[in-house]
Amino acid sequence: MSDAQDVHRGFSTISADLPVLVQQGGSEWPQRLRSLSLTGVETDQPDRWDAQYNEPFTLLIDTGAREPLELHAWLQDVAGGLLSFTVEHVDRENIQPLSALLRQHLGDDEQLEEDLRRLDAEDQDGDPED
Repeated sequence: MSDAQDVHRGFSTISADLPVLVQQGGSEWPQRLRSLSLTGVETDQPDRWDAQYNEPFTLLIDTGAREPLELHAWLQDVAGGLLSFTVEHVDRENIQPLSALLRQHLGDDEQLEEDLRRLDAEDQDGDPED
């Protein structure tokens, strides 16, 4: 995949400048969040980037809440100083804080609810709509 639209797959996307800790195995890279949707995340690219592209990542997004928003993702693209991740799955513990963050920045509850319905349908079908 080569750009943010592929990572976000047509879901509502917000631009956000929040701290995010990108983790893989014993490695950690403190970065800045650039964009976020229900299905994708973009962060800055670290100066020293020695990750394994075929292994999953954990992204810990500091939203200002007591606990960070934890997402599990796969790296899709490295280009233009950005890392583009596809979110593997949003579990029940994380869907509420993720939705709250998106709602706060989107200001369009109806669109977010449509995105949540679409994401739920994709999870049940196992086949994403493009």
